[in-house]
Amino acid sequence: MKGINIIIVEDEPLIAEDIAGVIQDAGHRVLTIEHNSEPALDAIANQKPDLVFLDISIEGSRDGIEIAGILKEKYGIPFIFITSHSDSVTLGRAKTTTPLGYIVKPFTEQDILTTLEISWFKFESEKGNNTVDKEKLDALCLEPLTPKEFEILLDLKDGLTNQALADKHFVSINTIKTHLKKLFRKMDVGNRTSAIAKIHPKG
Repeated sequence: MKGINIIIVEDEPLIAEDIAGVIQDAGHRVLTIEHNSEPALDAIANQKPDLVFLDISIEGSRDGIEIAGILKEKYGIPFIFITSHSDSVTLGRAKTTTPLGYIVKPFTEQDILTTLEISWFKFESEKGNNTVDKEKLDALCLEPLTPKEFEILLDLKDGLTNQALADKHFVSINTIKTHLKKLFRKMDVGNRTSAIAKIHPKG
């Protein structure tokens, strides 16, 4: 696994430094450590990391789950949650953002390394299997697709039904139908078959 660029968002400085040390010893780069949501979002926008380690209970106007939503919808950047919260309500909110991994404090160095290695491998494998270039696809559309729309489109390509899409993305079928309606409009197609035909490699 080649070295990747990582931002750590953690409001406990000692824990953040421990995580940074483990990551760097494994051959990766820590671009910055942020303890507050506003500087964290600025750093993410300016430095465009490959991955973010994200504490749920971050200080500032947004919590980690809200930051995760921005990472996913606006930037398409993957993230791993690190948190002391493992209750069902927090886990339920966290799952809707589809993190690569979830590490519960207190954790060991091996917890960090194992989650990072497995999560990143899974992310790279899935990305490699997409076989769809978003920039080229956007050029064929009436307007660019959002990261979420692109993600749903790839799931369509894999044959997921509306119910399967709803389950995977933790939303209602009506929300999926709304996404598909916008997706088809942007792609200037009338149904999923036409949409899939439009993204077929070299098609």
